[in-house]
Amino acid sequence: MKLAAFITLLLVSSVFGQQKPSPLATASSSIGEQSSGDSLWKQLDNRVGERVERFDGVMGVVIVDLTDGRMISRNGDRVFPTASSIKIAILLELYHQDQEAQAGAQGKAKLDDVYNFDPKELVEFSQIMAGLTPGVTRVTNGDLAQFMVAVSDNTAANILIDRVGKDNVNAMLRGLGLTKTMLRRKMMDFAAARRGEENVSTPQEMTRLLEAIYKSKLLNKELNQQLVKQLSTLKESYIPHDLPAGVQVANKPGNLQNVRTDSGIVFVKDRPFAMSVMTSNASDERAAERAISEIALEAYRYFEMRSKSSQ
Repeated sequence: MKLAAFITLLLVSSVFGQQKPSPLATASSSIGEQSSGDSLWKQLDNRVGERVERFDGVMGVVIVDLTDGRMISRNGDRVFPTASSIKIAILLELYHQDQEAQAGAQGKAKLDDVYNFDPKELVEFSQIMAGLTPGVTRVTNGDLAQFMVAVSDNTAANILIDRVGKDNVNAMLRGLGLTKTMLRRKMMDFAAARRGEENVSTPQEMTRLLEAIYKSKLLNKELNQQLVKQLSTLKESYIPHDLPAGVQVANKPGNLQNVRTDSGIVFVKDRPFAMSVMTSNASDERAAERAISEIALEAYRYFEMRSKSSQ
């Protein structure tokens, strides 16, 4: 009897020793993690604010957590010149029209439409297009898009503007609720810029455009993945400059005199985020570039920590 009682006691002890944590303990742990995350988010917010205040010029910054929608904004609604970052909108409209063409719509630009190179269309800063052979070289709209994204080829961008239509780009943007983002002129058309017809947006609207791409609001899954892959082409730019090698960044930088911008999606594992930094009246353009890279690194460190804490 004593042996049986001893065995029974061992079994009972074993059962109680393996009990799961109470819901209260689990909830307390979750609240602790959330509190820590909120503290880190406030630190990031403060650091971004400090950098914006220190900047010798005008800077706008928006960072959006694509997991929970939280946003940091400094001058987020201020309108800035986009420079070449507007090419994200041109790219999206090209893919949008290709999707419409696949559905049977007429008169839409397609990714596989062919373009015969005409040197009369060349403008400055067209590293790829300037090296093509007149009367011989044929490229597709998809190729032109790659030139536009990878090396910011301005001639390629202008041809795509003609092919998709400036008004269609703007209509697509309005359809996404973006009222301050406007494609007003072709690349290198400084006469139009002097007339006030500058390509513009706000940091908030650029991140909303990126969020629409991330969430595939306009394109089917296959085309959206193709666009993101193309936009993630390695390129000289400010957001990924200080990030660890191998981090996927779907972005498009831009620069004009005293203007530096970069907008993109940074694919931190399990915790992606969108960001846009736009500057104008920069007294030191190199400092503007460094500031964008530093803000991107600060944001990356935050989202990487949140990613690890959720694993």
